[in-house]
Amino acid sequence: MMRPVLKRTAVSFFLLALAGTAFSAPLKTEVAGKVDGMYPWLDGVYKDLHAHPEIAFQEVRTAGRLAAEMRKLGFEVTEKVGRTGLVAILRNGAGPTVLVRTELDGLPMEEKTGLPYASRNRTQDGATFTTHSCGHDVHMAAWLGAARTLAELKRQWKGTLMFIAQPAEETVSGARAMLDDGLFKRFPKPDVAFALHSWPLAYGTVGFEAGPVSSNSDALEIEFKGRGGHGSAPDKAIDPIAIAARFVVDVQTVVSREKDPKAFGVVTIGAIRGGTVGNIIPDTVQVRGTIRSYSPDVRSKLLDGVRRVANASAAMADAPAPDVKLIPGGAAIVNDAALVGRTEAIFQDAFGAKNAVRMPAMTASEDFSAYANEGIPSMFFFTGVYAPEAVAEAQRAGGKPLAFNHSPFYAPVPEPSIKTAAQAMSLAVLGALARP
Repeated sequence: MMRPVLKRTAVSFFLLALAGTAFSAPLKTEVAGKVDGMYPWLDGVYKDLHAHPEIAFQEVRTAGRLAAEMRKLGFEVTEKVGRTGLVAILRNGAGPTVLVRTELDGLPMEEKTGLPYASRNRTQDGATFTTHSCGHDVHMAAWLGAARTLAELKRQWKGTLMFIAQPAEETVSGARAMLDDGLFKRFPKPDVAFALHSWPLAYGTVGFEAGPVSSNSDALEIEFKGRGGHGSAPDKAIDPIAIAARFVVDVQTVVSREKDPKAFGVVTIGAIRGGTVGNIIPDTVQVRGTIRSYSPDVRSKLLDGVRRVANASAAMADAPAPDVKLIPGGAAIVNDAALVGRTEAIFQDAFGAKNAVRMPAMTASEDFSAYANEGIPSMFFFTGVYAPEAVAEAQRAGGKPLAFNHSPFYAPVPEPSIKTAAQAMSLAVLGALARP
Protein backbone atom coordinates (compact mmCIF):
# COMPACT_ATOMS: atom_id res chain seq x y z
CA MET A 1 0.00 0.00 0.00
CA MET A 2 1.20 3.51 -0.80
CA ARG A 3 1.97 5.81 2.06
CA PRO A 4 0.51 9.35 2.13
CA VAL A 5 3.14 11.73 0.84
CA LEU A 6 4.48 13.67 3.82
CA LYS A 7 8.14 13.96 4.71
CA ARG A 8 9.16 13.40 8.32
CA THR A 9 10.56 16.90 8.52
CA ALA A 10 7.11 18.19 7.65
CA VAL A 11 5.58 15.91 10.27
CA SER A 12 8.00 17.20 12.90
CA PHE A 13 7.20 20.80 11.99
CA PHE A 14 3.48 20.03 12.03
CA LEU A 15 3.64 18.44 15.48
CA LEU A 16 5.89 21.17 16.82
CA ALA A 17 3.22 23.68 15.87
CA LEU A 18 0.86 21.87 18.23
CA ALA A 19 3.20 22.05 21.22
CA GLY A 20 1.47 23.48 24.26
CA THR A 21 -1.75 23.98 22.31
CA ALA A 22 -4.99 22.97 24.04
CA PHE A 23 -8.09 22.02 22.11
CA SER A 24 -11.02 24.37 21.89
CA ALA A 25 -13.76 23.79 24.45
CA PRO A 26 -16.25 22.74 21.75
CA LEU A 27 -13.92 20.00 20.44
CA LYS A 28 -13.17 18.63 23.92
CA THR A 29 -16.87 18.65 24.69
CA GLU A 30 -17.67 16.98 21.39
CA VAL A 31 -15.19 14.17 22.02
CA ALA A 32 -16.64 13.57 25.49
CA GLY A 33 -20.18 13.70 24.15
CA LYS A 34 -19.48 11.19 21.40
CA VAL A 35 -17.91 8.74 23.86
CA ASP A 36 -20.85 9.17 26.23
CA GLY A 37 -23.35 8.60 23.43
CA MET A 38 -21.73 5.42 22.15
CA TYR A 39 -21.18 3.87 25.58
CA PRO A 40 -24.07 1.35 25.41
CA TRP A 41 -22.38 -0.15 22.34
CA LEU A 42 -18.97 -0.15 24.04
CA ASP A 43 -20.43 -1.76 27.16
CA GLY A 44 -21.90 -4.61 25.11
CA VAL A 45 -18.63 -5.22 23.27
CA TYR A 46 -16.62 -5.03 26.50
CA LYS A 47 -18.73 -7.55 28.39
CA ASP A 48 -18.72 -9.93 25.42
CA LEU A 49 -14.92 -9.74 25.18
CA HIS A 50 -14.56 -10.08 28.95
CA ALA A 51 -16.64 -13.26 28.96
CA HIS A 52 -14.74 -14.86 26.05
CA PRO A 53 -10.98 -14.29 26.50
CA GLU A 54 -8.50 -16.20 24.37
CA ILE A 55 -4.80 -16.68 25.09
CA ALA A 56 -1.82 -15.82 22.90
CA PHE A 57 -2.23 -16.69 19.21
CA GLN A 58 -5.62 -18.28 19.87
CA GLU A 59 -7.54 -14.97 19.63
CA VAL A 60 -9.63 -15.95 16.59
CA ARG A 61 -13.05 -15.00 17.97
CA THR A 62 -11.71 -11.81 19.56
CA ALA A 63 -10.00 -10.63 16.38
CA GLY A 64 -13.08 -11.46 14.35
CA ARG A 65 -15.29 -9.34 16.60
CA LEU A 66 -12.96 -6.34 16.36
CA ALA A 67 -12.56 -6.72 12.60
CA ALA A 68 -16.32 -6.71 12.10
CA GLU A 69 -16.78 -3.61 14.25
CA MET A 70 -13.98 -1.71 12.48
CA ARG A 71 -15.42 -2.48 9.04
CA LYS A 72 -18.73 -1.01 10.16
CA LEU A 73 -16.83 2.19 11.03
CA GLY A 74 -15.40 2.44 7.50
CA PHE A 75 -11.87 1.15 8.13
CA GLU A 76 -10.04 -1.06 5.63
CA VAL A 77 -9.33 -4.20 7.67
CA THR A 78 -6.69 -6.85 7.07
CA GLU A 79 -6.85 -9.93 9.27
CA LYS A 80 -4.30 -12.61 10.17
CA VAL A 81 -1.33 -10.25 10.39
CA GLY A 82 1.17 -11.88 12.72
CA ARG A 83 -1.08 -14.98 12.82
CA THR A 84 -4.12 -13.58 14.63
CA GLY A 85 -3.56 -9.82 14.55
CA LEU A 86 -5.39 -7.27 12.48
CA VAL A 87 -4.67 -3.89 10.89
CA ALA A 88 -7.40 -1.30 10.27
CA ILE A 89 -6.65 1.74 8.09
CA LEU A 90 -8.67 4.94 7.66
CA ARG A 91 -7.30 7.54 5.22
CA ASN A 92 -8.35 11.17 5.34
CA GLY A 93 -6.05 13.12 3.05
CA ALA A 94 -2.39 14.07 3.31
CA GLY A 95 -1.01 14.18 6.83
CA PRO A 96 0.80 12.11 9.44
CA THR A 97 0.11 8.42 9.96
CA VAL A 98 -0.75 7.62 13.58
CA LEU A 99 -0.67 4.09 14.97
CA VAL A 100 -2.94 3.07 17.85
CA ARG A 101 -2.36 -0.37 19.31
CA THR A 102 -4.54 -2.63 21.42
CA GLU A 103 -3.94 -6.20 22.61
CA LEU A 104 -6.14 -9.21 21.91
CA ASP A 105 -5.04 -11.86 24.39
CA GLY A 106 -6.13 -12.89 27.86
CA LEU A 107 -4.35 -15.02 30.45
CA PRO A 108 -4.48 -18.76 31.23
CA MET A 109 -6.01 -18.47 34.70
CA GLU A 110 -9.40 -18.66 36.39
CA GLU A 111 -11.37 -15.49 37.08
CA LYS A 112 -12.65 -15.14 40.66
CA THR A 113 -14.40 -11.75 40.52
CA GLY A 114 -17.94 -13.17 40.73
CA LEU A 115 -19.10 -10.66 38.10
CA PRO A 116 -22.25 -11.60 36.15
CA TYR A 117 -20.20 -11.43 32.93
CA ALA A 118 -17.18 -13.27 34.38
CA SER A 119 -15.28 -15.58 32.06
CA ARG A 120 -15.80 -19.32 32.18
CA ASN A 121 -13.93 -19.71 28.92
CA ARG A 122 -11.13 -22.23 28.50
CA THR A 123 -8.09 -22.58 26.29
CA GLN A 124 -8.52 -24.44 23.01
CA ASP A 125 -7.23 -27.67 24.56
CA GLY A 126 -9.49 -27.24 27.58
CA ALA A 127 -6.54 -27.41 29.95
CA THR A 128 -7.23 -24.22 31.88
CA PHE A 129 -9.62 -21.32 32.25
CA THR A 130 -8.92 -17.99 30.56
CA THR A 131 -9.52 -14.45 31.79
CA HIS A 132 -8.89 -10.80 30.92
CA SER A 133 -7.23 -10.11 34.25
CA CYS A 134 -4.79 -7.62 32.71
CA GLY A 135 -7.42 -5.28 31.30
CA HIS A 136 -7.01 -5.97 27.60
CA ASP A 137 -10.81 -6.02 27.30
CA VAL A 138 -10.88 -2.42 28.57
CA HIS A 139 -8.16 -1.53 26.06
CA MET A 140 -10.07 -3.07 23.15
CA ALA A 141 -13.27 -1.26 24.06
CA ALA A 142 -11.41 2.05 24.35
CA TRP A 143 -9.64 1.33 21.03
CA LEU A 144 -13.00 0.90 19.32
CA GLY A 145 -14.34 4.01 21.05
CA ALA A 146 -11.41 6.11 19.85
CA ALA A 147 -11.71 4.70 16.32
CA ARG A 148 -15.39 5.60 16.13
CA THR A 149 -14.86 9.05 17.65
CA LEU A 150 -12.07 9.88 15.22
CA ALA A 151 -14.03 8.54 12.24
CA GLU A 152 -16.95 10.79 13.18
CA LEU A 153 -14.61 13.79 13.56
CA LYS A 154 -12.88 13.52 10.18
CA ARG A 155 -13.52 17.21 9.51
CA GLN A 156 -11.10 17.99 12.38
CA TRP A 157 -8.00 16.20 11.10
CA LYS A 158 -6.01 15.10 8.06
CA GLY A 159 -3.80 12.05 7.76
CA THR A 160 -4.08 8.29 8.20
CA LEU A 161 -5.26 6.24 11.16
CA MET A 162 -3.55 2.87 11.59
CA PHE A 163 -5.35 0.93 14.32
CA ILE A 164 -3.71 -2.41 15.06
CA ALA A 165 -4.95 -5.22 17.29
CA GLN A 166 -1.95 -7.23 18.40
CA PRO A 167 -1.91 -10.86 19.51
CA ALA A 168 0.21 -12.40 22.26
CA GLU A 169 1.21 -9.37 24.31
CA GLU A 170 1.22 -11.50 27.45
CA THR A 171 3.94 -13.70 25.99
CA VAL A 172 5.84 -10.63 24.72
CA SER A 173 5.84 -12.07 21.20
CA GLY A 174 2.89 -10.59 19.30
CA ALA A 175 4.49 -7.30 18.27
CA ARG A 176 7.46 -9.14 16.78
CA ALA A 177 5.10 -11.52 14.97
CA MET A 178 3.30 -8.58 13.33
CA LEU A 179 6.56 -6.85 12.40
CA ASP A 180 7.97 -10.07 10.96
CA ASP A 181 4.79 -10.40 8.90
CA GLY A 182 5.58 -7.10 7.19
CA LEU A 183 3.56 -4.67 9.32
CA PHE A 184 5.55 -1.62 8.20
CA LYS A 185 6.11 -2.92 4.66
CA ARG A 186 2.57 -3.97 3.79
CA PHE A 187 1.07 -0.93 5.52
CA PRO A 188 2.17 2.70 6.08
CA LYS A 189 4.99 3.14 8.55
CA PRO A 190 3.55 5.47 11.20
CA ASP A 191 4.96 8.82 12.19
CA VAL A 192 3.63 8.54 15.75
CA ALA A 193 2.39 5.59 17.86
CA PHE A 194 0.17 5.41 20.94
CA ALA A 195 -0.95 2.66 23.32
CA LEU A 196 -2.61 2.68 26.73
CA HIS A 197 -2.85 0.29 29.64
CA SER A 198 -5.39 0.06 32.43
CA TRP A 199 -3.82 0.36 35.88
CA PRO A 200 -5.09 0.30 39.51
CA LEU A 201 -5.48 4.08 39.59
CA ALA A 202 -8.70 5.99 40.21
CA TYR A 203 -10.91 6.08 37.15
CA GLY A 204 -10.76 9.48 35.51
CA THR A 205 -6.97 9.49 36.01
CA VAL A 206 -4.44 9.38 33.17
CA GLY A 207 -0.80 8.64 34.06
CA PHE A 208 2.31 8.99 31.89
CA GLU A 209 6.01 9.82 31.90
CA ALA A 210 8.75 10.71 29.45
CA GLY A 211 11.57 8.19 29.01
CA PRO A 212 11.31 4.59 30.27
CA VAL A 213 7.83 3.50 31.36
CA SER A 214 8.38 -0.28 31.45
CA SER A 215 11.28 -2.64 31.96
CA ASN A 216 13.49 -4.78 29.78
CA SER A 217 12.53 -8.41 30.30
CA ASP A 218 14.88 -11.36 29.98
CA ALA A 219 14.51 -14.94 31.20
CA LEU A 220 17.20 -17.18 32.64
CA GLU A 221 17.19 -20.97 32.44
CA ILE A 222 20.20 -22.70 33.98
CA GLU A 223 20.95 -26.38 34.43
CA PHE A 224 23.56 -27.02 37.11
CA LYS A 225 25.32 -30.35 36.70
CA GLY A 226 26.65 -32.54 39.47
CA ARG A 227 27.24 -36.20 40.25
CA GLY A 228 24.45 -38.06 41.97
CA GLY A 229 24.94 -40.09 45.11
CA HIS A 230 23.67 -41.01 48.56
CA GLY A 231 22.69 -38.19 50.87
CA SER A 232 24.74 -39.74 53.69
CA ALA A 233 27.96 -39.55 51.62
CA PRO A 234 28.08 -36.14 49.92
CA ASP A 235 31.85 -36.44 49.55
CA LYS A 236 31.26 -39.18 46.96
CA ALA A 237 29.03 -36.88 44.89
CA ILE A 238 28.91 -33.32 43.52
CA ASP A 239 25.78 -31.70 44.85
CA PRO A 240 24.03 -29.49 42.24
CA ILE A 241 21.45 -28.39 44.84
CA ALA A 242 24.21 -26.75 46.88
CA ILE A 243 25.57 -25.16 43.69
CA ALA A 244 22.14 -23.80 42.78
CA ALA A 245 21.63 -22.48 46.32
CA ARG A 246 24.96 -20.67 46.18
CA PHE A 247 24.03 -19.17 42.81
CA VAL A 248 20.64 -17.91 44.04
CA VAL A 249 22.30 -16.04 46.91
CA ASP A 250 25.43 -14.84 45.13
CA VAL A 251 23.67 -13.53 42.00
CA GLN A 252 22.05 -10.86 44.17
CA THR A 253 25.46 -9.27 44.68
CA VAL A 254 25.39 -8.32 41.00
CA VAL A 255 22.26 -6.29 41.77
CA SER A 256 23.46 -4.85 45.08
CA ARG A 257 27.19 -4.37 44.42
CA GLU A 258 27.88 -4.11 40.69
CA LYS A 259 25.19 -1.90 39.19
CA ASP A 260 24.51 1.74 40.00
CA PRO A 261 22.27 1.67 43.09
CA LYS A 262 20.14 4.47 41.61
CA ALA A 263 19.37 2.45 38.47
CA PHE A 264 16.57 -0.11 38.46
CA GLY A 265 17.53 -3.75 38.03
CA VAL A 266 16.37 -7.01 39.57
CA VAL A 267 17.11 -10.72 39.24
CA THR A 268 14.37 -12.97 40.62
CA ILE A 269 14.52 -16.76 40.77
CA GLY A 270 11.01 -18.11 40.38
CA ALA A 271 11.55 -21.86 40.03
CA ILE A 272 14.06 -24.50 41.19
CA ARG A 273 13.61 -28.09 40.18
CA GLY A 274 15.78 -31.03 41.15
CA GLY A 275 15.83 -34.25 43.09
CA THR A 276 13.19 -36.81 44.02
CA VAL A 277 13.61 -37.74 47.69
CA GLY A 278 15.50 -36.41 50.69
CA ASN A 279 18.35 -38.93 50.80
CA ILE A 280 19.44 -38.84 47.15
CA ILE A 281 21.74 -36.21 45.70
CA PRO A 282 20.54 -35.61 42.11
CA ASP A 283 22.64 -35.30 38.98
CA THR A 284 21.16 -31.98 37.89
CA VAL A 285 19.12 -29.02 39.10
CA GLN A 286 17.19 -26.58 36.89
CA VAL A 287 16.86 -22.92 37.90
CA ARG A 288 14.56 -20.47 36.17
CA GLY A 289 14.08 -16.76 36.73
CA THR A 290 13.53 -13.30 35.31
CA ILE A 291 15.82 -10.31 34.84
CA ARG A 292 14.34 -6.79 34.69
CA SER A 293 15.95 -3.41 34.02
CA TYR A 294 15.31 -0.05 32.37
CA SER A 295 18.59 0.93 30.74
CA PRO A 296 20.64 -1.04 28.17
CA ASP A 297 23.76 -0.68 30.32
CA VAL A 298 22.11 -2.21 33.39
CA ARG A 299 20.57 -4.93 31.25
CA SER A 300 23.98 -5.87 29.85
CA LYS A 301 25.58 -5.86 33.32
CA LEU A 302 22.89 -8.11 34.79
CA LEU A 303 23.01 -10.60 31.92
CA ASP A 304 26.80 -10.79 32.12
CA GLY A 305 26.64 -11.12 35.91
CA VAL A 306 24.14 -13.98 35.84
CA ARG A 307 26.31 -15.96 33.44
CA ARG A 308 29.51 -15.22 35.38
CA VAL A 309 28.05 -16.13 38.79
CA ALA A 310 26.53 -19.34 37.42
CA ASN A 311 29.87 -20.50 36.06
CA ALA A 312 31.71 -19.46 39.22
CA SER A 313 29.23 -21.30 41.46
CA ALA A 314 29.85 -24.50 39.52
CA ALA A 315 33.61 -23.98 39.44
CA MET A 316 33.74 -23.58 43.23
CA ALA A 317 32.31 -27.10 43.55
CA ASP A 318 34.60 -28.50 40.84
CA ALA A 319 31.45 -29.30 38.87
CA PRO A 320 31.00 -29.29 35.10
CA ALA A 321 30.13 -25.96 33.55
CA PRO A 322 26.39 -25.30 33.70
CA ASP A 323 24.14 -24.84 30.69
CA VAL A 324 23.12 -21.18 30.84
CA LYS A 325 20.34 -19.85 28.63
CA LEU A 326 19.56 -16.14 28.74
CA ILE A 327 16.40 -15.63 26.70
CA PRO A 328 15.64 -12.10 25.46
CA GLY A 329 12.15 -10.80 26.07
CA GLY A 330 10.64 -7.36 25.56
CA ALA A 331 12.72 -4.22 25.59
CA ALA A 332 11.81 -1.27 27.80
CA ILE A 333 9.27 1.17 26.38
CA VAL A 334 10.90 4.58 26.15
CA ASN A 335 8.38 7.37 25.62
CA ASP A 336 9.32 10.22 23.32
CA ALA A 337 9.76 13.30 25.53
CA ALA A 338 8.45 15.81 22.99
CA LEU A 339 5.35 13.74 22.25
CA VAL A 340 4.67 13.30 25.97
CA GLY A 341 5.04 17.03 26.56
CA ARG A 342 2.52 17.90 23.84
CA THR A 343 0.05 15.24 24.93
CA GLU A 344 0.43 16.14 28.61
CA ALA A 345 -0.85 19.64 27.85
CA ILE A 346 -3.86 18.14 26.08
CA PHE A 347 -4.61 15.70 28.92
CA GLN A 348 -4.29 18.35 31.62
CA ASP A 349 -6.57 20.66 29.70
CA ALA A 350 -9.17 17.90 29.25
CA PHE A 351 -9.01 16.10 32.61
CA GLY A 352 -7.45 18.67 34.94
CA ALA A 353 -3.93 18.81 36.36
CA LYS A 354 -4.89 16.61 39.33
CA ASN A 355 -6.07 13.82 37.02
CA ALA A 356 -3.39 13.99 34.31
CA VAL A 357 -0.23 13.14 36.20
CA ARG A 358 3.34 12.00 35.82
CA MET A 359 3.93 8.58 37.40
CA PRO A 360 6.89 6.23 37.94
CA ALA A 361 7.74 3.61 35.35
CA MET A 362 6.27 0.18 35.91
CA THR A 363 8.65 -2.72 36.55
CA ALA A 364 6.57 -5.05 34.36
CA SER A 365 7.34 -5.48 30.67
CA GLU A 366 5.45 -4.87 27.43
CA ASP A 367 6.25 -5.42 23.77
CA PHE A 368 4.84 -2.10 22.51
CA SER A 369 8.53 -1.15 22.62
CA ALA A 370 9.05 -3.16 19.43
CA TYR A 371 7.21 -0.51 17.41
CA ALA A 372 9.02 2.41 19.07
CA ASN A 373 12.33 0.69 18.38
CA GLU A 374 11.56 0.87 14.66
CA GLY A 375 12.26 4.59 14.98
CA ILE A 376 8.72 5.79 15.71
CA PRO A 377 8.13 8.51 18.34
CA SER A 378 5.77 6.78 20.77
CA MET A 379 3.76 7.30 23.93
CA PHE A 380 2.45 4.58 26.26
CA PHE A 381 0.15 5.85 29.00
CA PHE A 382 -2.01 4.50 31.81
CA THR A 383 -5.68 4.95 32.69
CA GLY A 384 -7.40 4.23 36.01
CA VAL A 385 -10.05 1.58 36.65
CA TYR A 386 -11.11 1.80 40.31
CA ALA A 387 -13.44 4.07 42.28
CA PRO A 388 -11.47 6.99 43.80
CA GLU A 389 -12.67 6.09 47.29
CA ALA A 390 -11.38 2.51 46.86
CA VAL A 391 -7.99 3.83 45.80
CA ALA A 392 -7.90 6.22 48.78
CA GLU A 393 -8.81 3.36 51.14
CA ALA A 394 -5.99 1.19 49.73
CA GLN A 395 -3.49 3.98 50.31
CA ARG A 396 -4.37 4.29 54.01
CA ALA A 397 -2.40 2.26 56.54
CA GLY A 398 -4.23 -1.02 57.02
CA GLY A 399 -6.61 -0.23 54.17
CA LYS A 400 -8.09 -2.86 51.88
CA PRO A 401 -5.63 -3.50 49.03
CA LEU A 402 -6.69 -3.28 45.41
CA ALA A 403 -6.49 -6.27 43.11
CA PHE A 404 -3.56 -5.65 40.76
CA ASN A 405 -3.27 -6.60 37.10
CA HIS A 406 -3.01 -10.41 36.70
CA SER A 407 -4.95 -10.99 39.91
CA PRO A 408 -7.95 -13.34 39.53
CA PHE A 409 -9.92 -10.61 41.36
CA TYR A 410 -8.97 -7.78 38.97
CA ALA A 411 -12.29 -6.06 38.20
CA PRO A 412 -12.27 -2.62 36.56
CA VAL A 413 -15.38 -0.46 36.94
CA PRO A 414 -16.42 -0.57 33.26
CA GLU A 415 -18.18 2.67 32.35
CA PRO A 416 -15.87 5.37 33.77
CA SER A 417 -12.78 3.30 32.98
CA ILE A 418 -13.68 2.77 29.32
CA LYS A 419 -14.96 6.32 28.82
CA THR A 420 -11.77 7.88 30.21
CA ALA A 421 -9.55 5.59 28.14
CA ALA A 422 -11.50 6.16 24.90
CA GLN A 423 -11.58 9.92 25.44
CA ALA A 424 -7.86 10.09 26.31
CA MET A 425 -6.83 8.09 23.25
CA SER A 426 -9.07 10.14 20.97
CA LEU A 427 -7.54 13.37 22.27
CA ALA A 428 -3.98 12.03 22.06
CA VAL A 429 -4.46 11.09 18.41
CA LEU A 430 -6.16 14.38 17.60
CA GLY A 431 -3.14 16.08 19.10
CA ALA A 432 -1.02 14.47 16.41
CA LEU A 433 -3.51 14.94 13.58
CA ALA A 434 -5.64 18.02 14.25
CA ARG A 435 -5.23 20.99 11.94
CA PRO A 436 -3.00 23.58 13.63
